[in-house]
Amino acid sequence: MIQMVQAYSEGDRSTEEGEAMDDQDILTRIQSLVEEEHSLREGSGDGQAPDKARLKQVEESLDQCWDLLRQRRAKEESGENPNEAEARPVSEVEGYKQ
Repeated sequence: MIQMVQAYSEGDRSTEEGEAMDDQDILTRIQSLVEEEHSLREGSGDGQAPDKARLKQVEESLDQCWDLLRQRRAKEESGENPNEAEARPVSEVEGYKQ
């Protein structure tokens, strides 16, 4: 999804299959990232600390996905085209309240 969000922000508004990305695609990616985040936080089960670098990437991607989803919904509610929403950089979305 990191790549998907980055591609979306660079103007590629399609899924890997070439279809336009919609809210459901973003929600599916959010679910996948949440599962990965939980897995990383639980660790490998042998007492090792989670991969902090990957955990940070996942958290940042989640922030971007949630922000993109909120933007799309706001545009749709105001009669605008949700496909015009753009993923914002991590520096802008990190730390948003969920």
